[in-house]
Amino acid sequence: MLRAAAPVVFVVSRDTARAVSLKDSLKNTDVQHIPDAETLLREAHVQPPHVALLYTDTPGVPLWEVLPMLRQRSELSATQWLAVGSHGLGEMLSAGADALISDTTPLQALSLQVNNMLGRAQQHHDYQERVAQLQRKMDNWEHEERIRDQLVHMLVHDLKNPIAAVMGLLEIVEDDHRVPGDSRELITVARDEAQHLLHLTVNMLDVRKIQAGKMNLKRELVFSPMFSEIIELARGDVGSGLRDREVSAQVAQNMSPVSADPEILRRVMANLLSNALKHTTSGGTISLSVQVVGDQVHVSVRDNGEGIPAEDIPNLFAAFEQSRLTLHGRFDTGMGLAFCKMAIEEHGGSIWVESQRGKGSTFTFSLPYAQDNEEDDFAELLA
Repeated sequence: MLRAAAPVVFVVSRDTARAVSLKDSLKNTDVQHIPDAETLLREAHVQPPHVALLYTDTPGVPLWEVLPMLRQRSELSATQWLAVGSHGLGEMLSAGADALISDTTPLQALSLQVNNMLGRAQQHHDYQERVAQLQRKMDNWEHEERIRDQLVHMLVHDLKNPIAAVMGLLEIVEDDHRVPGDSRELITVARDEAQHLLHLTVNMLDVRKIQAGKMNLKRELVFSPMFSEIIELARGDVGSGLRDREVSAQVAQNMSPVSADPEILRRVMANLLSNALKHTTSGGTISLSVQVVGDQVHVSVRDNGEGIPAEDIPNLFAAFEQSRLTLHGRFDTGMGLAFCKMAIEEHGGSIWVESQRGKGSTFTFSLPYAQDNEEDDFAELLA
């Protein structure tokens, strides 16, 4: 087994005897005599000391002139500097000495002081080592995160085009009147499943974008008519499954505008509608409402489906945390709801759910009104 190297102590003094006497007093310590400032600058670079005693009567360049340079060296960041003397201690303190002691101090007291400073130097070294280990772990984690992001990005982009192509081909076949009715129903199911797969891939990419702070909102002033349009587009995004549900929408008129990205709102609405669809049976009801509550706009999606167990609600909006079997035999990864939460919070709003087991759920998100300066900017663009 290798023995740990003995701690190094420099005694910077014109008197070699000071180093010799201290060496006899300090066991298991490598005490080295340094005759002047120039030698100190050179030797400290070759072998950084744990503690350096700086006698103020050392000839040549004053030690208080070189100490600031020494303290700037990264390899000496853990070194403890002890100024020893009967004069010039003020200058040494101003130059960065960690402690001061008289040169008439008994050897036993001086040794005790050096031992205390060796302990502090070791603590500082251990702290630096822990910080370095944490930094290495952080670097490794960031590297792994970059790789994961690249893989997700590649995976999603590699999947989006073929899925869209499959959906387009299924839609063409579905509209072909030569296809028997029972086969057409299977094609419809296949197209809806392809749509679901496309939503999963896109949500996965967007969640990663938001987590990395790379989703830039393209804000517009959204008024009541645009909310109605967004809802209709979102219904189209969800697919044919909504035909078997009673879907209604109510949008308050003459609302003050909100500043939002219409495309992102469309995606949020489509995810909430898709979630309601997955947890209701054929003939179930889904109602949407956009209403004014105080200085905010509240958008709600209510269904009369199976409801959500109380123990599932705290983790409902966490990606991959909420994986539960739907009424249709499909596991819900929760990625869509995670996207909704992050997207709404990016807008300065919030999202929550109210649910009762067996009686349905209501998902609601809030959006703050646009600020006056945003409305002024929009008016200038129209002018």
